Formats: sequence, C-alpha cells, structure tokens
Amino acid sequence: MPLNLAGGAISALLCLSLTATLLSVVTAEDPYRFFEWNVTYGDIYPLGVRQKGILINGQFPGPDIHSVTNDNLIINVFNSLDEPFLISWNGIQQRHNSFQDGVYGTTCPIPPGRNLTYILQVKDQIGSFYYFPSLAFHKAAGGFGGIRILSRPRIPVPFPDPAGDFTVLIGDWYKSNHTDLKAHLDRGKKLPFPDGILINGRGPNQFSLTFEQGKTYRLRISNVGLQHSLNFRIQNHKMKLVEVEGTHTLQTTYSSLDVHVGQSYSVLVTADQPGHDYYIVVSSRFSTPILTTPGILHYSGAGGQVSGPPPGGPTIQIDWSLNQARSIRTNLTASGPRPNPQGSYHYGLIPLAKTYILASSAGQVSGKQRYGVNSVSFVPADTPLKLADYYKIEGVFRVGSISDRPTGGGLYLDTSVLGADYRTFVEFVFQNDEDIVQSWHLDGYQFFVVGMDGGKWTAASRNGYNLRDAVARSTTQVYPFSWTAIYVSLDNVGMWNLRTEFWARQYLGQQLYLRVYTTSTSIRDEYPIPRNARLCGRASGRRTRP
Repeated sequence: MPLNLAGGAISALLCLSLTATLLSVVTAEDPYRFFEWNVTYGDIYPLGVRQKGILINGQFPGPDIHSVTNDNLIINVFNSLDEPFLISWNGIQQRHNSFQDGVYGTTCPIPPGRNLTYILQVKDQIGSFYYFPSLAFHKAAGGFGGIRILSRPRIPVPFPDPAGDFTVLIGDWYKSNHTDLKAHLDRGKKLPFPDGILINGRGPNQFSLTFEQGKTYRLRISNVGLQHSLNFRIQNHKMKLVEVEGTHTLQTTYSSLDVHVGQSYSVLVTADQPGHDYYIVVSSRFSTPILTTPGILHYSGAGGQVSGPPPGGPTIQIDWSLNQARSIRTNLTASGPRPNPQGSYHYGLIPLAKTYILASSAGQVSGKQRYGVNSVSFVPADTPLKLADYYKIEGVFRVGSISDRPTGGGLYLDTSVLGADYRTFVEFVFQNDEDIVQSWHLDGYQFFVVGMDGGKWTAASRNGYNLRDAVARSTTQVYPFSWTAIYVSLDNVGMWNLRTEFWARQYLGQQLYLRVYTTSTSIRDEYPIPRNARLCGRASGRRTRP
C-alpha cells in the first residue's frame, strides 16, 4: 500500500499533536526533527541475484538520521508490508522511556497498512549508532540505516571538523530471502554460512568513496550483519579511532579494525597517499572460508586505478583481536555530550550492589535448535512485557524467571526477565563456553567494559580490571572460551532487552529482559506511557492516558 498525500497530511497533524503533548516531558528549547518513513518491499540485487528487500522511502539501506544532542526525533513509520513491523534504535538510550525502544518486549508491532509515530529524545548522547527492524528476521532483508548524533555547538570535540562525514554499514548477507531464512530457523535448523558481505548495501567492487588529497574524513562504521565479526581496512591508509558508540576514545591509530556484530566505530582517515585508487576491504573474522568484499577509495581528480589483489587482513587470530579490544580506551579529558570531561565519572570507585553472571548455551528443545542464557531459551509472551508491567497484567511474565547465575542444567523455554533496582551499580559477566566469538548488547544503557580474558571468570578476575579509562559502549564482544565483564549504573527505569547480536541465536532464544524498577511514579524517573502507544495482546482495549 503506498503512502498517499492525505495519509501523510494526517500523520503530520498527528506529529504536531504529539509534539504538543510532549512539552510537559521535554524542555521547549530542545529542537524537533520530523521524519516520514514508508516501509515497503522492493527488489534488490546486492549479490547479483534478485531478492525481496525491505526499503525505507525506497532506499536500501534506509536513510541516515542526522541529529544533535538532546534533539527530539519524531519519526512516523508507515508499514506498507504485508506483516507486522517494528524498528529499534541500537545504542539510543531512550532515557526514562523504554516504551519507544521498538522491540517486542516493549512495543506493539505496527500492523500492515498502519503507522506508528516514534517520539525519541537523544538525551545526553553523541556518537555513531544505527537502527534496524527487530521482528521476524526482517533484519536479513534490510530496513537498517545509520544514526549520527553531533555535539552541541558549545561543546568542544577533541578533533577538527572533518572534510566529510560518511556512514559505512557493513554486514554479512544471504542470497536467500528473509522469509526462507526464518522458515529454516522455525524448522529448528541452524543457518547456513552466509553468501557474502555488503558495504552500504552493495556487494564486491560496488562501493566507493571519493576523497580530496590532503583532507581528513570521518567514517562511521557499523556492523549491521547477522552473525560475523568483520575486519575493516583501507589499503595504505591508517585509521585514527576517535569515537565508539557515544564515547570519545584515546586517538589510537590502526591499520585495520575488528568490528563485531552490532558495534559502531568512528575513525578519521587522511588522504595522504599518492593520488590514485585504493582498496577498501571488509573481510570476515574467525570463519572458514574467509569472506571478502572490496570497495574503492578514489582520490578526486586522480586517474590511477587499483592493481593487484586487495590487501589481506587478520583471519582467525584471537589474540590479535583481544589485544586491539583492550587498547580501545576512553579519552578522559574530552567532553562528552556535556561540557564536563568524560573522566569525571569515577566508575572504578563505586561499590558494586550485585553481580550477574550470564552464560550462553546452545542445544535442542523438543528436537529443534535453540539457544539460551543460564539454561533459559527466551520465548516471547503474548503481550509486550513493558505493557504488562505498566497495566499490572498478571501471568505474562515473572521477574526472576531466569537465574542470575548459570544453573548447569539443560535448555528449557520461558519468558526470561531479570529484576534489578533503580539507581544501583552492578556488574555483568558474560561467560562464553563455546568455540565462537559472541557479541552482546544492552538496550537503554552505556556500560564500562572493564575486563575480558580467557577461561572461567572468578572473583579474582577483578584484579585485572581496568577501573580508570575503560571504554563505555552498548555492545561488547566475548571471545571463545572466555569472559567479558561490564559495569553499569542502572539509572534508566524500564524494561530493557539484553541480547546476543547473532541474529539467529537471538531469534531462537538467546536474549532476556532486564526490568529496572522503582516504586516512584515521578516523570523524573520514568515518562508516562505515550498517548499514541499501540496496545495489543492482553493490553488490547485499555486506555493509554488522558
């Protein structure tokens, strides 16, 4: 169904009405940015064969969102697909407002032929992020795009303005339609090996960038793929890392960069080589075979073309990747979204209220492939968990339905929800006893990646933690037969998805929800349910608010 002009006008009026209702929650001086998106199917050919892609306003990948710290983003999404649809916002913290998070545990899907207007505020955030479709394995069809949040003009940035600023979305890709991949998983099978790697929706030798000699450019690189860690490099060029998922980093220079699934990095690249073309290369890590997709960096006005094979990169070396990860640290003297230095928050001096140890696992349940956390393989409830919590609907979920420690038992199905108290400071340990590199994401938060190492985590592992300048981010990797530990201040009330970024494993149960709870009803702690919130499941027929 196309989005007609009348519908667009109605949506615009709806947006204005929603803006007016929000003035009691956000300050009037924070700017508003309005977006109208129509989500459709369309033919795409990223690897040379026709596929049914998911387009936003006819684009694959979708349009970038450009914003500034504290902006209010009013995004009207019209679903012209033939199935329910949702968009989630990887790394956007949704302060006090998990209703807008766009995953099934918080938000009712948009039915075919209907719309939902998201009201997001990028409160106290800067940096590089992305959005993606969160339901029904839609992510394998597209529907993703970049998000950039610039610093406010009065906040200093620790590097000069670049000559250009580019979004670079990389990810593994299948030639099969997303519906076929979903059906394969629904039959209890594992996904096959991917068919290739895309750079901004394009296959080998289809992507290019143009630089001017002597100028410096910013690349915002996000791995929006389904399962593989990827290595990014540019022939004969160095990359200076400046930002990771909203944190200004020490400006370390790399010849190549591992970007694990769900992660985002900003690098500066200077066109300081002789004027001709160079390879841009993205290749899979820790896989057999190695997938590689080259693109081209072109120097403006130069005529020399690339020659020879694309430059090689790291392949299966774990230690190389681990050492690089440990080298990524916070720039303590740089300002973040506020003028105070990032190092003014001394996370290493705060006592821990609780430690959660989360172990991933794979196995069979009723003869079908499943994945889990602490032996629980997540199954969605019939009602979004946040709505059930808000309306106090019993029987939808149970806090404590998953243990805060590994149980050692076999996999079983449940709607897993961990309970946590608002304004506590806690530790999560991700224990990976499998022979793969994993990637974990927590909605609603940035966390400090204080440690990662091989073997089993113990309390003595804290002796090796970085308690001074660990990078703060929202997605972290866990290496094979290893652990990663994070510290997080639970200062954001809501129902927050904690998940693997390996999308088949997420779809088949390797996720849970963290319920950060307070008895307070003040809007300083949590915003009320949006007036335009869709209600479904056992919440159907109820009222939102006057």
